Amino acid sequence: MQTANQNVTLTGRRRFWFIFTLLLGTWTMSISQSSLSTVYPTFMRDFGISASTVQWLTTGFMLTMVVMMPISPWLLNNIGFKKLFLAVLVLFDIGSIIIYFAPSFGVMMVGRLIKAAAVGVLFPSYQSILLTITPEEKRGSTMGVAGLVMGSALASGPIISGVVLKFTDWHGLFAVFITVATLLILISFTTIKDVMVNKPSKLDLLSIVTLLGFAGILYVVNEIGKPNVNWTFGWLLLAVSVLAVAYFTYRQFHLETPLLELRVLKTFNYDLAIFLTAISYVALIVVTIIFPLYYQGVLKVSPFVSGMSLVPGAVLLSILNPLTGKLAEKIGYKQIMLLGMSMIVVGWLILALINSELNLLTMILLAALIEGGNAFVMMPAVTLGANSLPDELISHGTAVITTVRQILGSAGVAVATLVLSNVTLAQKQAGVSTLRANLQGYHTVFWMMLGIELVGLVLALLLRDGRKQSH
Repeated sequence: MQTANQNVTLTGRRRFWFIFTLLLGTWTMSISQSSLSTVYPTFMRDFGISASTVQWLTTGFMLTMVVMMPISPWLLNNIGFKKLFLAVLVLFDIGSIIIYFAPSFGVMMVGRLIKAAAVGVLFPSYQSILLTITPEEKRGSTMGVAGLVMGSALASGPIISGVVLKFTDWHGLFAVFITVATLLILISFTTIKDVMVNKPSKLDLLSIVTLLGFAGILYVVNEIGKPNVNWTFGWLLLAVSVLAVAYFTYRQFHLETPLLELRVLKTFNYDLAIFLTAISYVALIVVTIIFPLYYQGVLKVSPFVSGMSLVPGAVLLSILNPLTGKLAEKIGYKQIMLLGMSMIVVGWLILALINSELNLLTMILLAALIEGGNAFVMMPAVTLGANSLPDELISHGTAVITTVRQILGSAGVAVATLVLSNVTLAQKQAGVSTLRANLQGYHTVFWMMLGIELVGLVLALLLRDGRKQSH
């Protein structure tokens, strides 16, 4: 078993194939997460289900991920990375097989949740491992490559699903996932090594139970604005969930060996990094959800064109990620993140100030500006946060960052969608034309996003220069 300080054993080709296998697994799971929405109409037809029912493939996936992410540090410390990575791949493969042979939507949902558990463990873990095996002065470059992989998954997800569905039905998409996952399992036996020393501890089951509070809060947030919601149940669930999260937090500070080490929150630069990566992620995910609605609802382009219009921004995000990592190492993380937040703010500012209808090319360029800015913030913020912590707390730090990012990102999309629909409806009821009502709805969202990103710009200004910042 190697310790975090024995990275000399992961050099040259061994290091390359380790990172290649790790990132290919992460890329495949990210594709699985992002490419499914294009298949929803087919699922609705084949299983005879409604749009609100099929949406549970996304909602259930998201809720499961949020619960599993905080458990990842315990798994890393108690199981060992090789066993954990293989277990994650096997779970992902089993989930894909269940979906492939699913006779009903209920069975498909079981497979989807199994895959979500695997993804929820891997997403914080792969970042922890990359940060652990990389010297601090080279972490920016390494995480930049990781950002390239995740960005390319965002870009290629709709393309891959579109190509597969052109030549086969939805089963073909899961056949691809099964094939890749099976090959990765075989490769991992030789390429993946244990790179973290085991630190066995007792699994605190009560902490896991109270983690469900995060899922409860996220569920209620996503119900806002939907018709026919039972808000008696909703408010009760929200109250219970908030109490569960509060007790989870209290318990982590009072356990000798907590499930999730929340004492990382006592580090100033790390706290800023959490909110910077989350705020930049909100901008990114709102672009990928709201812009296609603008393309189809205002510009009246086809779903295919609106999907392809997201690709340039995602490609730019992929290209910039490795470059921003190297730049951060050379000129400093604070400067890089100030530049990124400024790009994001300028993008939303232009959108907010122009009241008239924007053409497709302008929207694509502004999406690229915002997504390009994200490349200067999200992964550098993760790296800066890790550099602000002792090495033994990196796995806990990345778990907290990814969990907060997922929750705030999902909440941001829910609020943006709610604002869009409510403002548009209010304008129509006031007698405004459909086009003007739609534009007013979108511009309200743009102003809201500008306000959120300005907060991010202020946080970037508060960052402290230097490394291994403590309190």
